Amino acid sequence: MRDLQLPGRSTVHTKNGMAATSHPLSTLAALDVLRRGGNAVDAAVTACAVQCVVEPMSTGIGGDCFALLAPGGGPEVIGLNGSGWAPKGLTAEHLLDQGIDSIPITSPHAVSVPGAIDAWDMLLRDHGTIDLDQALQPAIDYAENGYAVTPRVAVDWNRNVAKLSADPSAAAKYLKDGRAPKAGEIWRLPELAETLRTVAQKGREGFYEGWVAEDIVEYLSGLGGCHALDDLAEMRGEYVTPISTGYRGHTMLQIPPNGQGITALMMLNILEDYDLASMDPNGVARLHLETEASRMAYAARDRFVADQRQADVPVEHMLSAEFAAEMRAQISLDSAIEAPEATGPVYRDTIYMSVVDKDRNACSFINSLYMPFGSGIAAPRSGVMLQNRGAGFVVDPGHPNNVAPRKRPLHTIIPGMCMKDGKVAYCYGIMGGGYQPVGHAHVLTNLIDFGMDPQEAIDSARVFHVEGRLDVERGLGDDIVAGLKALGHEVGRPEMPWGGGQLIAVDWENGTLAGASDPRKDGCALGY
Repeated sequence: MRDLQLPGRSTVHTKNGMAATSHPLSTLAALDVLRRGGNAVDAAVTACAVQCVVEPMSTGIGGDCFALLAPGGGPEVIGLNGSGWAPKGLTAEHLLDQGIDSIPITSPHAVSVPGAIDAWDMLLRDHGTIDLDQALQPAIDYAENGYAVTPRVAVDWNRNVAKLSADPSAAAKYLKDGRAPKAGEIWRLPELAETLRTVAQKGREGFYEGWVAEDIVEYLSGLGGCHALDDLAEMRGEYVTPISTGYRGHTMLQIPPNGQGITALMMLNILEDYDLASMDPNGVARLHLETEASRMAYAARDRFVADQRQADVPVEHMLSAEFAAEMRAQISLDSAIEAPEATGPVYRDTIYMSVVDKDRNACSFINSLYMPFGSGIAAPRSGVMLQNRGAGFVVDPGHPNNVAPRKRPLHTIIPGMCMKDGKVAYCYGIMGGGYQPVGHAHVLTNLIDFGMDPQEAIDSARVFHVEGRLDVERGLGDDIVAGLKALGHEVGRPEMPWGGGQLIAVDWENGTLAGASDPRKDGCALGY
């Protein structure tokens, strides 16, 4: 339990349903659904739609979605891959002929087909009790009538003025006189409200066909994109079997590749052989070991992870004890190793939410545009901010993650679920682009090895080795920085904190829920 004389927040405990998101309006929308008798899927989709309006740099209907759902709290866990694909006209050869050997993050080639709306529709039809019309009403209200901008959202918005200014349509909708809104200012998105209303009335076809799809395709085509109307009309999400690994009596579940969730599982496989509980959770030894495990796992991610519909990804090998031992053998407790540097996505703008209802249906749900405001391209009539997930591809015909028609890119967003004895123990996720696997491993080991409560586990200071440097949050003192440097790490301080997260723990013995939400964001956990 936290020291009550120091700043912080308590874990939220409740008996019935609970939601934890990174925005208070999103959490409230989810709780409203639960209190009216809706289930975890209804609440998650409703809350996510709200967040697409009130936190538009981090997520949007022009992005992608993944979910893990445990009906009744388990033992079955259902995975949904709602990530979009590259247009059928986009090939590596096409890009190379134009002298493009990596996909620019603000180009139309970075815009993969949005998968979110289709994923929401699938979840509601198959596992919800309401339809898209009902789920979208709170988001429509906020887009049309306005909402007050929160502090972290204002900071992130202001950091992206130049990006938004580069696209006339984005600047017209997401800036006011060339500036971002300030905290406490009212913001409206009328074009997005019209689009959401169309989807509410017509269902998924209201997005993937008709005037909204035409608006998206025409604008991207005018910028040199390869998108066609049937790329949207034929877009479909996919139910998938989660992948898993064991860790100290728990089972950790992730969406299989093209997502990077396997990276978190590889990290846990490496770490399980060490006596973490004997270490200081905020000490040099633990942070060094976590960092080295991440460097090995990320190198494997960049080498292997791709869309399994079009590439052979050796999932069984990557999760094997033998591969974990091979990676572990390269780690030294006394010094930083010469590990391959991760070359994949590192950006950290996403929203994640955890919802558990009174019947203990647990929904781990994540939705993203990838980088802040995605590609920075907003379709002019619909107001849809378009993701840049296509930048997760490589342009290399010999690589499994090579860009190709109707292929899904390596994806950073990863919902998590932790089971014990066949029931959900933790419904959780740590957002933040490339950081997410480290965040998952860090929070889970905080819970399991160090006995932290959910809020302590989320609050705990973070480090991430990226682009050749180990960036250490200010929650860790200069003595920790010095200790990590002494082991050979190049150490710095990040400009912004690493990610954000939400977590709901299910206490089956007492019949209660315990929720936590990251102070690095604006949100909260609430229950009833």
